[in-house]
Amino acid sequence: MPSNFTQLIEKAATLPAVIQEAIALQWLDDIDNELQWQTTLEQLQPQLESLALAALRESKQGKTLKIGFDEL
Repeated sequence: MPSNFTQLIEKAATLPAVIQEAIALQWLDDIDNELQWQTTLEQLQPQLESLALAALRESKQGKTLKIGFDEL
């Protein structure tokens, strides 16, 4: 069975050229956004790890309160 990517390309290739171009522009934009998001996450990773460790430490010390999303 072909991969999802292969299926995607094959299906897109059956569309009119103008639609293929519009899809290609959207994909390129999506890829750029994903790469930017990954870079942002990599840059924030040390801060996120520090916050996670602090939250775990506070939880072990009983300084946290368990609530649901609807209670935020």
